[in-house]
Formats: sequence, structure tokens, C-alpha cells
Amino acid sequence: MPKKKSLTVHRVLILLLAYVMLAVSGGVAASVLFVPGVFAANNAAKAVIPSLKVENVDFDVTSLPQKSIMYANDGKTVIATFYNQNRIVVPLSKISKTMQQAVVAREDRRFWTHSGVDVQGVMRAFVQTYLLDREQQGGSSLTQQYVKNVLLMQAIEDDDPIAQYHATEDTIARKVREMLISVQMEKKYSKPEILQGYLNIAQFGVNTYGVETAAQRYFSVSAADLNVVQSATIAAITKNPSQFDPLIEANQKASQNQRDTVLKLMLDQQFITQKQYDEAVNTPLKDTLKPQSVNVGCQDTGDYAFFCDFVVHRIQNSKEFGKTRAERSKLLQEGGLKIVTTLDVDANAQMMEAARNAIAPNDSSGMEIAMASVKPGTGEVLGFGLNRYYDATSAADSDPTKSGQNFAVDLADGGGSGWTIGSSWKPINLIAWMESGHSINDNLQTTTNYPTTDFACDRYSGGADSWSVQNALGAGTVNPESPFLGLVRSHNTTQATMGTIMKLCKVADTATEVGYHDAATGETIDKTSQFTPSMMIGSVNVSPLTMASIYAVYASNGVQCNPIALKKVTDRDGNDLKVPSANCHQAVDKDIIQTLAYTLNQGVVRADGAGGTFQLNNGRKSFGKTGTSDDLAISGGSFIPNQIATFAVAGDAQNPYSNRMSNMTINGVYASVWDGSMIPAPAVRNFLNAYADKKQLPIDNDYGTPVAKYTSTGKYYGIGGRAYTVPQQSTNNNSNQSTTQGQGQTQTQSQGNQTGGTTTTPEANQNGNQNQTQNQGGQTNSGQ
Repeated sequence: MPKKKSLTVHRVLILLLAYVMLAVSGGVAASVLFVPGVFAANNAAKAVIPSLKVENVDFDVTSLPQKSIMYANDGKTVIATFYNQNRIVVPLSKISKTMQQAVVAREDRRFWTHSGVDVQGVMRAFVQTYLLDREQQGGSSLTQQYVKNVLLMQAIEDDDPIAQYHATEDTIARKVREMLISVQMEKKYSKPEILQGYLNIAQFGVNTYGVETAAQRYFSVSAADLNVVQSATIAAITKNPSQFDPLIEANQKASQNQRDTVLKLMLDQQFITQKQYDEAVNTPLKDTLKPQSVNVGCQDTGDYAFFCDFVVHRIQNSKEFGKTRAERSKLLQEGGLKIVTTLDVDANAQMMEAARNAIAPNDSSGMEIAMASVKPGTGEVLGFGLNRYYDATSAADSDPTKSGQNFAVDLADGGGSGWTIGSSWKPINLIAWMESGHSINDNLQTTTNYPTTDFACDRYSGGADSWSVQNALGAGTVNPESPFLGLVRSHNTTQATMGTIMKLCKVADTATEVGYHDAATGETIDKTSQFTPSMMIGSVNVSPLTMASIYAVYASNGVQCNPIALKKVTDRDGNDLKVPSANCHQAVDKDIIQTLAYTLNQGVVRADGAGGTFQLNNGRKSFGKTGTSDDLAISGGSFIPNQIATFAVAGDAQNPYSNRMSNMTINGVYASVWDGSMIPAPAVRNFLNAYADKKQLPIDNDYGTPVAKYTSTGKYYGIGGRAYTVPQQSTNNNSNQSTTQGQGQTQTQSQGNQTGGTTTTPEANQNGNQNQTQNQGGQTNSGQ
């Protein structure tokens, strides 16, 4: 604590003298009130001292609003800055001596000797303004100016227009108040502390507060490195920040004149030599400027903007940063935070490129693509890819290439209401199947019509209706068919039968287990209107980020993490703040995930697999699942084990029912039917290839080794778990025989189960199959 100064009679008399001078200037002659002050100093002191206490005003010279800075995951790359007042607070020891001298020379030459009020300055101002009738003079000491700034700042933060008026009104009452507080300030704080406070709070240009910010903005240096010319330039601005801001070209002549005035004052007060002065005044101001741009908020941060907006929403929605949204926003704008995010600049840049290559921003179709990537086992969101340019202003309303919404995230995080994803959902079904104790090689009876009561459980009762299901392009059922082949070939009928055996609640529970929630409401699926049998084939409402985090479960041996955007946040004092946790935990048995990964790989490499477009370069073992949700949206997800998981969705994010993906030209290519293998899967593949090359990711071709417990010889199940009569003749291929192909890849060929009867086998289709489903309320398509 600074050593307190005693309020001497001399100081009281100085204060009273200043008060009298101001009172006279306001038309008030001597008052009886002041007679005791002239003739009896002790009594005057007793009268004044109680009034020096100002309630509810914080004059801590180190506690000022400061800008917050957001960084990428390297802690160095600046994404954006946030502030109500663009300020970086620094101690006096980190402000150059010449800067300190320049501001004292310009604002208060007797700063080091007066007691808060410069009586000579007040008298000079009085004589100049009222006796000689010259330009109005202020006469305020540097301490008074600091007090004025603090009072105004608090009034603004309190949103108190009356207090703001009183802090700036041109009246005797305001001056007297400032004087009284200034004397009190000088009792509590030392001169260096007051100078430090002033240099950090004063405005030095348009939206530029404090000398550190000014030094960086005008000269791209820190305040500690400011030289004589730079210091004089900054010190000159505060008299009129808007008119003397040197970066405004129209101001530069006046700014240079003001700078030269400060240099003359520094010379007169012996802060600089004649030689320094001569060199300085002969240096054109324009030649000294080296501006540094500062992007405020997310608007002007380029391709970081969508991620930036996501982080802002996460801070505003997280209780770790305050009890209310208003408190959290204020902390972001004024708390001087250092925010280290999870953003991988390489991933973000490459995803943006992949998205815009997949569908150009100005494509005549108007279709959007949204991508998200997560680091498995951590929950860290690495970046986004969108074929839009971020613009949160009204300009985006008339420009289809721009958007202020990030359709890769949930509504609460600044995104949309979610996408339907089709068959990209189906790996969840296979996890639920194995968790229920079944083998992926079980033999399932299938059909094209399922009573909804067959899916009934404690939270879903079904009804009198039935669910009509078809496979790709109207193809018939494969009967029997294994869950393994049902996923490899992306057959809907097999998924439906699995649901009648497991029941819908089990599938919902597994979805919650791996991290699924509704994009619009945040609810688990069993609490939404999508809790119907058609959810088995992806008639859901989800964001790409949620799906990327689910695919990260497949890529991390079953570890589920909530997506997080923040790695570390420190306050202005360097203290770590608590950030939202990813809550990583083992959600799914490792053996189940390995068996699922094996199946997803087979969907890529088999001739009858629906995921051939996911094949990565350099012999890297590949995994993936596509989805087609009627002509509303198409999707795809893939991963590199323990490194990255990525999910993409394409369609019209805002008006899918009025702008359907059929009989349409996209990026110069016409198709009557678009499916997940045609836009999302290649976009994901191209991104993963580029990212793997950039980061030199290791190749792990051992991942996805099936476990015997879940690949044993299958049992036969009828629909709804009822008895199944084996046809007399059948050659359907349900179980699997693996053979090695290429560099660590596995190709599986079918081994016939002699079950009798005849079956329909789907055509091999490297581009996958579009599967259609229909229930009583209308038609919903879903598939590869």
C-alpha cells in the first residue's frame, strides 16, 4: 500500500483558494462559507475533510477495463480482440520515460509538486478565460483529469446517463467535485501510481485508450519502446482524440502541430535537449507512423470468424464466466482475458478450402456445406469449413455468399436448427446391437413394412400405424441379412429389423451415450419429436459438430468427450479461470468400437460397400459412412484413428423443403439424385488427405481389428425378435472372410450361409446406395 499523506492546513488552503477562484468565475463573490477558511484554517479543514469521501466510486488505479484477446491453440496466433474500450493496461515500469515526461509536460508541469490541485494553473485559467477574455482554459491537474475519466468510466459501466452527464458537464460543481476527490486521491496514492492510472485510462485517439494500445496502434511498438517523437505525438492527442488522431489523414497537419507544441514544452521543461528537439520537429509525422490494425470482435477476422463466433457463444453460455449472460459479455469485453482456444489454424484453413471447392460460395444452386472437425479423446474442436463468408451485419441479408450463422453448430452456439443426416446415423445402431449382446453376423429377417408397435419400449409405445421401408432406388429386401452387411451396404430394412429386436429406447440410450443431442433444443433424442422408428435411418435433427464428436468416439476406442472450444483462459492478473470441461470418459467398450471400425472400413474397401469415396491416400486404412436424407440433405463422416474426426453436411440449411436436392446442377455437375458419396464424402476425404500431409500424421492400419465375441457365427432372428423360419434354399452372404489387400487394407468377401430359399443381392456400387423410407405421415428418404 502507498504511504498515505496527511491533509495539511496548507493543502486545505490551496483547495479553498482554488474553490474561491472557480466560484468567482461563476459569478459568486466571497461567501460567508469561506470566511472561516481565510481566517481560521483549522475550522476550514474540519469542514472540508468529511466531504473528501466519495461513496461507491472505485479509484483503484490498476483496475481498468481492458481488451480481451482470443488466440488459436498455439497461444500465439491472434484470432480476434474484444473491448468496450480498446485498452491494454501496463505498469509504469513498462512505459518509456519519454512518454511519462511528454504527458506531464503537456498536461501538468507541476504534477510532481502540487497536492492534487494546481492552484497556479487554476489562477492562470481564470485570468486567461475571464479577465483577458481569451480561449477557455481548463486548469485541471493531471490528477483531476484522472478522476474525471474514472467517474465517466464508472457511469458508462453502470449505464447511468445522469452520472455520465455530471461527469462531463461544464460547471463549477463538477470542477469542485474533481478537486475534492483529487486531494483525497493524493492522500491514498503516490504520484507514480496516479501517473500510471492516467496513462492507462486516458483516450489517445479514436477508440484508443491507454498508451500501450496507442503505441501499438500508431507505431507497432510497445509503450516501453516509445521514443521522443512518438511520445510527443501520443501525448498531443488527448486534448481532442477525434481531431488529433494521426491515422486520420485529414488530422495529420493539426496532429503534427500539436506534437511540435509538446516537443517545445518538453524542451522548456528540460526533458529533452535542443538537439533532440530540432531533430524531432524536423521529422514529418507521416514518416513516423507504422499503423497496426486491430480487428474488433469476429466480424473482420476472415476465415477465423465462424470459429470466433462459436467461442463467443460458448463464453456467453458458460456459467464459469459469470452468473448471467450480461456478466459474461462484460468479462469478455472488459476483463483483459487471454483466451487460448482449440482452433487448429491448419485444420480450419483446409476445411474452408475443402468446403468452397465442394460447393462454390456463389454457386447457382444456393446449396450450403458445413463441416466440423474434433480431436478424438479430447473434445477439442479443431475448426470449421463452410462455403460462406462470415458477415453478421445486415449486408448478409442480400448477399447469398455471406452468413452470420455457423450451420456447423447448434442453435445455442450461433448455428441453425440442425440437419437430417440419413444413413450417417447407422453406426450408432450397430453399437447398440453389440451392446445388446448380439453378433454383427446374426441373420435377420427383413421386410418392407413394420408395425410401429414392434419398436415399443417404456418411452415409446408405437401406434396403429406401420413404417414402410425400402432400400436403395426401390430395391427389394435382402432376407436374411446381417447387421454387418446392413451397414456395409447401407440397407434400411436391416436397420429396421434391428430396431424391432433391440427396441427404440436402446437405440436412443446409445445415441445419448455417444453424445447425440438435438441441435435446436439440446435435448436427448427420446425427448424430441424425432423419437420414432425413422430415427434408425437418420431422420434426426443434429449439427455437424455433434456428429463429428460422435465420430470421434469411433476414432478413440470409445472415449466420449463434449466438444470444447477453450483450452485456457487467464484474467488480467494472469490468474487461470475455470473453463468448461470436455468430461471425457469411456462411453463404449473398446472391443465394440474396434468391431465397428472394422465394419466401417469394410464399407470403404468392399465392392458392395457404400463408402468407397472415403478411401485415403498412401495406403492409409480408411473408415466412413455416408448418408442421404431424401432430397433434403446429404452427409458423410470419417476419421483418422486418435487424430481427427470430421463430418460434413450439404443442402439448403435454411429452406430445405423449398430448395430440394434433386434434378439440380451443383458446381457445374447435374444429377437427378444427389447422395452422400457425391459431395460430403469427397470433401471430407480431400480435407483429411490434406490435413494428414500437413501434419505428417502417423498411419495406424491396426485400428479396426474385429473381436470374436461380436463376430461369432450368427443366430437367426425374426422381426420383433419373434421366431424365424429358415427358408429351405438360400445363398445369402452374411458372414465374413477377410483377405489382405494392398498396404494394410482389408477386403472382405462374403461366405455363403446355406439357408435355402432365394434372396435379392444389391448391385455393387462404389458410390453407395440411396435408400428410401416411407412412413404413414409422408416420405423420408435416407441412405448411403
